Amino acid sequence: MMEVGDRLPDVTLVDTELKPVRLTEAAAGRATIFAFFPGAFTGVCTKEMCHFRDDLSKLSGLGARLYGISVDGPFPNREFKAKNGLNFDILSDYNRDAVRAFGIELRDFARLKGYTAAKRSVFIADGKGVVRYKWVSDDPAVEPDYAKVAEALKSVH
Repeated sequence: MMEVGDRLPDVTLVDTELKPVRLTEAAAGRATIFAFFPGAFTGVCTKEMCHFRDDLSKLSGLGARLYGISVDGPFPNREFKAKNGLNFDILSDYNRDAVRAFGIELRDFARLKGYTAAKRSVFIADGKGVVRYKWVSDDPAVEPDYAKVAEALKSVH
């Protein structure tokens, strides 16, 4: 599992416009939050991403960039982003490359045998691509402590 002090994996995902986003390049030069969520259009995931949407001006004021990441394809992610007015990119990890690289596989999600989603988790990388904060939940119903995420972000340069 990805730990504080590890370098971001060199994984490329696609955004909702099918543009490739390389995580190491996305984090270059500024603090970056990667918020993994199990599935678009689910209750807790919608609540979490909307919370990040509403806090984005505060997070941006701390110099941060934010990406939401799910294993959903880019097309449902595009609809999820539009429907919820999300003001940050949602990346598709449909091959589960990032989920494996970060060590956050949530196997048999929603009791669907063989379906792997991302564990709800938040990683903050500094501008050099080093993970400076990590929060991972084994329970997909548990949201991150948003105040702790913001506090951790203040200490990342």
